[in-house]
Amino acid sequence: MTLPTPNRTWMCLICGWIYDEAAGAPDEGIAAGTAWADVPPNWTCPECGARKDDFEMVEI
Repeated sequence: MTLPTPNRTWMCLICGWIYDEAAGAPDEGIAAGTAWADVPPNWTCPECGARKDDFEMVEI
């Protein structure tokens, strides 16, 4: 039996906005439960427009 991967959080290094995999970003078209790896590569931070490369995984 394989355990599910825990949801992780990712923080924008520019403005501090948090992407939580469990919550997703419904206002930006990303459904709850969407893994960071599945977020489109051209997606940008809704607060400051930073690229996906400008996010870092953080523990909350």
